[in-house]
Amino acid sequence: MTQSLALDGSSLTLDALAGLVCGESVSVSVTKRAMEGVAAARKLVDAHVAAGDVVYGLTTGFGKLKDVAIGAGDLVQLQRNLILSHCCGTGEPMPIEEVRIAQVLRLNGLVRGHSGASPELVTHLVELLNKGFVPVVPRQGSVGASGDLAPLAHMAAAYMGIGEAYVGGVGGKRRSAKAALAAIGVKPIVLQAKEGLALINGTEIIKAIGVCAWWRAQNVSKAADAIASLTIEALLGSAKPFDDRLADLKGHAGHRRTSANVRKCLADSKVLESHKDCDRVQDPYSLRCVPQIHGAFKAALEHVGDVLSGEINSVTDNPIVFAKTREVVSAGQFHGQPLSMPLDYLGIALATMANVSERRIEQLVNPDLSHLPAFLTPEPGLNSGLMIVQVVAAALASENKVLAHPASVDTIPTSANQEDHVSMGVTAARKAVQIVNNVEGVLALEWLAAAQAREFHLELRAGRGARAAYECLRTRVKPLKRDRYLHTDIEAARELLRSGALVAAVEHAVGPLDA
Repeated sequence: MTQSLALDGSSLTLDALAGLVCGESVSVSVTKRAMEGVAAARKLVDAHVAAGDVVYGLTTGFGKLKDVAIGAGDLVQLQRNLILSHCCGTGEPMPIEEVRIAQVLRLNGLVRGHSGASPELVTHLVELLNKGFVPVVPRQGSVGASGDLAPLAHMAAAYMGIGEAYVGGVGGKRRSAKAALAAIGVKPIVLQAKEGLALINGTEIIKAIGVCAWWRAQNVSKAADAIASLTIEALLGSAKPFDDRLADLKGHAGHRRTSANVRKCLADSKVLESHKDCDRVQDPYSLRCVPQIHGAFKAALEHVGDVLSGEINSVTDNPIVFAKTREVVSAGQFHGQPLSMPLDYLGIALATMANVSERRIEQLVNPDLSHLPAFLTPEPGLNSGLMIVQVVAAALASENKVLAHPASVDTIPTSANQEDHVSMGVTAARKAVQIVNNVEGVLALEWLAAAQAREFHLELRAGRGARAAYECLRTRVKPLKRDRYLHTDIEAARELLRSGALVAAVEHAVGPLDA
């Protein structure tokens, strides 16, 4: 499936990027009005160059070297040198889907018409995107101020035929950038005045990683409610804490959405009906407080989504070109603090979801709490069952507590103290991705345990959504009758969860869930 995106610099949505997160191909175009704005800004840049004006970013060095004027004959070499000198990234390559989103976002920022890039460069970038050209970009090296300089320089260098690239998008072959360009019949870009700076002065790496983390967290939000519902059924818990009247009293939108999701999943449950008159007064917090805990996560997710929705259409270049007033203004649009703080918040919120899921796993596998066979095996002692599932969940949840330490509180001055406060935004974004990986793992483990616990009272029909979650898992993972190699089961559950198959199955049974 190929998705079409018409970029104008101001109307891109998170929904429009969802396909790219999933690895779909994309066909990009730029609106006529946006191209007119690009041409107007470029005309002003060319006028300053022709007049020999000394303007930062156009005819000077960069950062600490801002006071060094560069002659007109050296401006092309200046841009090339800028890109090459900034290609200092390190570490493993970014995932292809993150780079492709960064390519789209950088282009979207340029076509807003305030960066001074030429229409020719914009056309070149569109062609590269549409032909599946994806630069190889190292994950580490940005402090999230003055833009994501090192990673974006690697992206720009590939356009120039330097470094490495993939051809064909996700699953494409990795080769030298020069060979990749030749394979798609595109000549290397020759950057003109201001264009190198326009390509690397931006927060698109933070945004791209953040968008991927946010979309995966959306899926986690729905999956967690569905899995918690299955756990409630397995432990003969109560549906009373999910009464909508309690949401009215709390006055919290996330609480209301969580409760509504769980009620949908528990609808028509014979398990809860059989337990209606038992002597248990209250369920443990990890079940009873799902609306409050999952609801707080939903609130965080909503806030981060609002921030990203604005940022994917923001101009993060420097200097900024105002064609109408014929001004070139130096500012700090490239600073990543508006992104690093919310992405730290996302990581903290995600970590909480793993914490509570791990506690529900303990409720499931501990016979003193579950009143089920120890570790959910029919023959405890001879078999250890899901004993180590809780141990693994504890390891992942504990790792998240280290990762959730905010990156945005840190700063190290750079560029000879010219850039004396930085955001560490890429670190915040990368940590959020690591945390969401772990959360998906913990939830997959809870799903395995909850489904196994259901095996001991299958005579009682579960609610529609909980039953759908159970049946979805059973398409890949059989009930545990005796000890076996569990890694395969865990990875199957994790893949079903991460791919969206779990949420799709539950929504097919009960209707849309709210993230």
